[in-house]
Amino acid sequence: MSIATGRTQGVGQGIGQSLLRPDGTLKVTGEFAYSSDLWLDGMLWGATLRSPHPSAWITSIDIGPALKVPGVYAVLTHEDVPGEKFYGLEHKDQPVLAIDQVRYQGEPVALVAADHPETARRAADLIEVGYEIREAVTDPRKAAFDLSAPPVSVHGNLVRHQPVRVGSTFTADVVVTGEYEVGMQDQAFLGPESGLAVPAEDGGVDLFIATQWLHVDQDQIAPCLNLPKDKVRLTLAGVGGAFGAREDLSMQVHASMLALRTGKPVKFVYGREESFFGHVHRHPAWMRYEHGATREGRLVYVKAEIVLDGGAYTSSSPAVVGNAASLGVGPYEVPNIEIDAYGTYTNNPPCGAMRGFGAVQACYAYESQMDRLAEACGLSPVEIRVRNAVSQGSLLATGQVIDTPAPLAEMLLELEAMPMPGPSSLDLRELPGGVAQTTHGEGVRRGVGYGVGIKNICFSEGFDDYSTARVRVELLGGEPHVLVHTAAAEVGQGLIMVKTQIAQTELAELGIDQVTVVPADTTVGSAGSSSASRQSYVTGGAVRAASVAVRERLDALTAGGRSLVEVLADHGPVEETREYRHRRTYPMDPITGQGDSHTQLALCVHRAVVDVDVELGLVKVVELAAVQDVGKILNPLALEGQIHGGTAQGLGLALMEEIQVRDGKVLNPSFTDYLIPTILDMPPMRLSILENADPHAPYGLRGAGEPPTLSSTPAIAAAVRDATGLPLSRVPIRPDDIALTVV
Repeated sequence: MSIATGRTQGVGQGIGQSLLRPDGTLKVTGEFAYSSDLWLDGMLWGATLRSPHPSAWITSIDIGPALKVPGVYAVLTHEDVPGEKFYGLEHKDQPVLAIDQVRYQGEPVALVAADHPETARRAADLIEVGYEIREAVTDPRKAAFDLSAPPVSVHGNLVRHQPVRVGSTFTADVVVTGEYEVGMQDQAFLGPESGLAVPAEDGGVDLFIATQWLHVDQDQIAPCLNLPKDKVRLTLAGVGGAFGAREDLSMQVHASMLALRTGKPVKFVYGREESFFGHVHRHPAWMRYEHGATREGRLVYVKAEIVLDGGAYTSSSPAVVGNAASLGVGPYEVPNIEIDAYGTYTNNPPCGAMRGFGAVQACYAYESQMDRLAEACGLSPVEIRVRNAVSQGSLLATGQVIDTPAPLAEMLLELEAMPMPGPSSLDLRELPGGVAQTTHGEGVRRGVGYGVGIKNICFSEGFDDYSTARVRVELLGGEPHVLVHTAAAEVGQGLIMVKTQIAQTELAELGIDQVTVVPADTTVGSAGSSSASRQSYVTGGAVRAASVAVRERLDALTAGGRSLVEVLADHGPVEETREYRHRRTYPMDPITGQGDSHTQLALCVHRAVVDVDVELGLVKVVELAAVQDVGKILNPLALEGQIHGGTAQGLGLALMEEIQVRDGKVLNPSFTDYLIPTILDMPPMRLSILENADPHAPYGLRGAGEPPTLSSTPAIAAAVRDATGLPLSRVPIRPDDIALTVV
């Protein structure tokens, strides 16, 4: 069994350089060890029996037929959970295994461990479960507002209602209204959920798992196993993408239960279909907006109602609602605001974190409104945004002052001034539909659209958000070497590389350039989640602080002129551990929504150019241009990759990605029917990356991974509207939204 480490060496490879990722070559060549590659001799395979119904009472469970299958070692139900039967990211409301009822299609009901994966799956299919099907609550608006709707949760059907109230003037010369919908998007990481649980001699368990947050997993797993936390040891295995979906538990408790019951290592690997049922998704949203402005296009007020479908359990829905409410008017100066954001429980698939959560849904609506307002006022899409753009000193909807650079107007003007792509080509490879020869250009129209997004960075609303880093300098092979140890999850964003560069930067004056990043595990303090674009900020801050502490100690030890090698040979390793916290945040007021709820804010603006075949409804994104302020560039190449990647997910939401759910059942749990952008769908990109330092952040940086996902979706939708003349108030835009309407 192997766990990847990161090791680099070389002078001048600190922050600001495009240092190659130590795990990059292995991933490209196929040699990288992902969690699905884990293996131990004698291990068993786990399988999960899941509910076929979105809502039902469980009347009986008969595991007898499964136990009779040769090669089966254990079959477990909720009665076999050793400790607490519920877990949860924010609230413990999700059962380890269904007890008396199921609340969504795919809910885990029973577990099997066998000596072969096919045997385990076949045995799971033989478990006989009696169900009494009941009415499923699948309309989140009904769940939120109809008191006669059956309760999905013991708490009712409302996860959170967060109002925002500012000012009292809600009349204006120009008023535009719109209703908008965002479909359920999947994180669609390429490495499905997998992991290996190994029973230990001390009665505990060692779990090797692909996750985003080792310590919060440990906090949830240990009580369910009835074990102290120090007997549940987690090590990060190779992660094949995350984007929020690995924040919640999947098979962590299940694998551990089976390993402890059988006394053997147990491995789980979900197939693609099971993965769609095994993790949370992006909240679908229904939004009604009203914007009022002066005749010159200055915003007077914004009213909004935002309903987010959280599915069967809480997950991170409260935070998603908070983001949607606090950022619900976008990066614009609005003196009067009335927002109501709701998160609901339904019998649809559970929803939670996904890149830009909460802010993505609201951004699509408020940016669509800004385009409508521009048309009503006779202004260009850029001009309407420039006239209302926030800047340093502006107030958010929550009353929080933007106290760092926010040059939105300048970013928009720079974006507008970028060269446009050339005219449509008649090369079939460049036309909508490609070489399928659906068109030779007859029905193709070009459109241009703009989008602006603002995203909070790090955790908000008073969360104790911190990271821990241990930095050690020792002699290896007679040369000084740095070991960096954190629990921060490398999920594909390049964190191993960033930690390496920070250590090299802070220890460069000592002449140390060999750095190894130790595998992330729970033997070091928590680093928090690899989400909210926070790891460069908080884990970067912790690595920097620990590196500085080590440097200061070594400076003192070498002050007499002794060489570093001599000091380390006599003194032994020098090690320091530090925690880093960002500035304090506060909860939003439950009535007015006011409060300094966010740590940092990041801006990105996009321009999209599309060609649309209006006869067939096919869209070709010709070019995307973006301007983003990142405060400080740590690694230029990796940063460009983050912007490209975030933009790709925004493109997917705009044009193709949606989990189709009907009556609580998922209709397309495969990459055959759930479409994600490929290299053929991604157009050339023009980028301008600005560095306006945030004085509160390490090196002045801003988290960069999420903002491009926000602004790319409305920009593409606006470009399709521009090409077709259609209102197109829902994403993803389907071919029939265009072809059946355009004349």
